[in-house]
Amino acid sequence: MDEQQKDQKIDALREMIYNAEKTLSGAKAMLLQLEGKKKVGRRKKQETDGEGRVVEGTFDGQIMIGTDGKQYPIPANYASKSKLVEGDMLKLTITPDGSFIYKQIGPVERRRLIGIANQDSSGNYFVISEGSAYKVLLASITYFKVEPGDEVTLVTPRDIDSDWGSIENVLERAKEKNITPLELDNALPNPDSEEEAENEEKTVSQNINVIDEWAPDLEELKKELNQIKTD
Repeated sequence: MDEQQKDQKIDALREMIYNAEKTLSGAKAMLLQLEGKKKVGRRKKQETDGEGRVVEGTFDGQIMIGTDGKQYPIPANYASKSKLVEGDMLKLTITPDGSFIYKQIGPVERRRLIGIANQDSSGNYFVISEGSAYKVLLASITYFKVEPGDEVTLVTPRDIDSDWGSIENVLERAKEKNITPLELDNALPNPDSEEEAENEEKTVSQNINVIDEWAPDLEELKKELNQIKTD
């Protein structure tokens, strides 16, 4: 099966699913009417899937990039509560009244890290874990009531080098650990210190090379001194 035949088959299957969902929705409505029952509460999100325009796409940490190349905003509360991570596949249904309804259809493999929450001078939150800083949505911070210094569990994509992570839970509060601002600053990566350490390592290496170069000459000098003493 070539790519064209494969795409045609996928389109046909999608059309079959769309028609089946629409038929099922109509059958349920007829059944309720025959039984004399009325729908109670608001309409379920799943029932709108076959009644609007559907777009699939990939979550990039903040928004959905559709297969049509367009960008679609995702409510931060939904992304936070659903613990979406970069690479997750989503289906967006745009209903006739303009509502956006998202559904996660293809979660990527995940890994969990333990890190410390922090905040920069602009008020943006991030989590430090294993020497890297991961951006997190503000909705996750407010939902879990995270404060700088809190120890959290962070969910990130396993096979994608992502700058974003999703907070899964709070392990320990900073107040409980009595973390001071100085200790929190020390937990941050220090580029200057890393550069100084690298320069120091280069200097030591150069010194070793110089010693190695002079070592044979020192041996020769020792021999000459010993010869002078003997004479």
